[in-house]
Amino acid sequence: MADEMVIRAQRFINTTYPNMLGIEPLEENGQTSWTVMYALTRALQLELGISSLSNTFGPTTLNTLQSKYPVLKNGNVPSANFARIIQAGLYCKGYDGGDMDGTYNSRVADSVRKLKIDMGVLPSFPDEGALYPKVFKALLNMDPYVVVNGGSSTIRDIQQWLNGRYIGRQDFFIVPCDGHHSRTVSSSMLYAIQYELGMADGTANGVFGPGTRSGLADHTLSEGSAGTWAQLYSAALILNGRSATPFTSLFNSTVASETAAFQAFVKLPVTGRGDFSTWASLLVSYGDQNRRGEACDGVTKITAARAAALKAEGVKYIGRYLINATGGKPYEKEIQAGELQTIAENGLRCFPIWQTYGRDASGYSYPSGSADGLAAIAAAQRHGFKNGARIFFAVDFDAYDYEVTDSVLPYFKGVQDALAMYNNPYRVGVYGPRNVCIRVSEAGHATASFVSDMSSGFSGNYGYPLPANWAYDQVVTRVLGSGDGAIEVDHNIASGRDIGEGSFNASYLDSDPDTAFNFSSYYDILHADISTYMQQIGFPDSDITRIFTHTECLETIMSHDSLITQLSNAYNMRKALIQTSAYWEMRHYDVVDLGVDAAVTLYHTGSGADGIVPKRDSSTGIAQISGEVGIRAWNHCIQAGIVQGTILDPAKDPDIWTMWHKVNQDNAYSIRTVPLIHLWDASGKAGGQNPPSGESVMRTMSLDYTQSEIFQVLRRYQGWGNEAEAHANKRMALYQLFEKYNGLSRR
Repeated sequence: MADEMVIRAQRFINTTYPNMLGIEPLEENGQTSWTVMYALTRALQLELGISSLSNTFGPTTLNTLQSKYPVLKNGNVPSANFARIIQAGLYCKGYDGGDMDGTYNSRVADSVRKLKIDMGVLPSFPDEGALYPKVFKALLNMDPYVVVNGGSSTIRDIQQWLNGRYIGRQDFFIVPCDGHHSRTVSSSMLYAIQYELGMADGTANGVFGPGTRSGLADHTLSEGSAGTWAQLYSAALILNGRSATPFTSLFNSTVASETAAFQAFVKLPVTGRGDFSTWASLLVSYGDQNRRGEACDGVTKITAARAAALKAEGVKYIGRYLINATGGKPYEKEIQAGELQTIAENGLRCFPIWQTYGRDASGYSYPSGSADGLAAIAAAQRHGFKNGARIFFAVDFDAYDYEVTDSVLPYFKGVQDALAMYNNPYRVGVYGPRNVCIRVSEAGHATASFVSDMSSGFSGNYGYPLPANWAYDQVVTRVLGSGDGAIEVDHNIASGRDIGEGSFNASYLDSDPDTAFNFSSYYDILHADISTYMQQIGFPDSDITRIFTHTECLETIMSHDSLITQLSNAYNMRKALIQTSAYWEMRHYDVVDLGVDAAVTLYHTGSGADGIVPKRDSSTGIAQISGEVGIRAWNHCIQAGIVQGTILDPAKDPDIWTMWHKVNQDNAYSIRTVPLIHLWDASGKAGGQNPPSGESVMRTMSLDYTQSEIFQVLRRYQGWGNEAEAHANKRMALYQLFEKYNGLSRR
């Protein structure tokens, strides 16, 4: 809903500072936003005489304001526009800013007083209605100072207390008072601890460093302890989800009881006392890094000597990777032959981890989740994991909350749906920062969390409690054992919610060449599975906008199984690569393509319907191959000695027509051309005359291509850019479906 006073604030910026703030004009929509606050900040900087404007109310802005106008009140505001910035800020915060008349009147003073009460800082300033620099800084941001969105009144009390007690310190700034724990509140707690330890301004930094750790070691609390330290401790318990804890300066029996419950939850010795390890777990995600856990994960093969070393260190559960998605270093990231048997023989257990190449949000989507779910099933079965094992799917980057919503949750829905297609042979776990684990689990997409708490600075760890369903808590990297048994691992605390697997089926290598498809056993289920997946991504079995139905496409591709098998064996290429590209392109053939086909025919033959604009070339046929691409792919493979044929010239119309007509009319010829395009693409020489930055050479086509290499081949078939990337993500799951049943057929 539009707020008329916010509209007036937006209009004030637009009319007073046209083309002066280095930003686009504000949309006058009556809605408060960071864009509006940034504009007000820039306007303030301009009024202060700061030449380099920015969105940040940083040290330069604060220090300039402090030196020029340490107290702003009626009669002490340098200009009407300066006053209007204050009034506009109040409007945007939901307070009465007066009539936007450019005066610091009594209504403004009353609102500033109310703002400071809500912040908890009123007693810290001698003039109740005056605006001080740190309060001005807090005015021009989006932090609320009242409880919002179901926030806790107790947490708000903590926030107000922190503001009131520490606002006078140099590096402490006003935190939100909205009743929600956050990164800002976590940082303010560390500053508060450091101030109480006696650290001077400029020394305190909000980091859980050596000085803070050594100081906390001398501040163990127990029942009967009282004062500021007890107050900070009770606040830390509350911020970590122990909501029954009173916010109090007395370490009473309730605080002791909640301490014991927290210690039990995070797997610390249950003493009921606020010792260093408990303080550490309350203040920073990784906690006390001297703790010894019963789990670890790593990228190094577990040999008999290493297994013995781990066991001697008290390790019971070992996390190992189902694949090495990139195929590069570390070479032992993927579980090695015989490794799981070694783990089992030494009385240890293994929990599988799935991680591909996604190091940012772009790698996460519903289609990529579907692909990873299907590929993880195949990899887990290949390594010998029995049904019921839990696979932890990794989100190994600092995912912001909106990225969790937009990308990570759809990804895990894709994983979940993929496993459901095969009656859930494995359970789904999530690896990632706390917020990722919490949200994925609360959405019902994962049953246990493996928490990347070593990354304490991640926005998804800072200010979030340990997930309720945590199974493994990753806290520190260390080298365990010595000599042949030495191994570097990430050391994890284990909760017991997941205990990995202690026995395994026989593993098998999947390097055999493809064979004829077993139609009697697998065609119907392949048909059903591809139909299900394509519908999930928006392709109904039949669609009036597309020429071919799902059944027609699959039947066409699979009718060439003998040819595809022959091509696969000849080029050392998985059949699924050929099948996926051909099926995907055929499913996309639509009425627009028919019109373009007619335009190409008209160009080369002179025959066609009236009104059509001739066109020299286009992607055509069941595999959507253009005359030029077909020529260049065949030429490359002929010159490389891969196939025999006649070199054609893509600059000559007759040669374009020769190739175009073949791929348009002859389905078998189109199928033959698909793997040649893949080989050409892998060579790094494809992509037309002006690839954006050149296409790298891939390793020679192989039956053991990694997930990353498969993605590249599928992407290069279409080219580059956002559309090619998006389509390749969707094709990956399709590849996994074809590969699953091809694999069953060859075994």
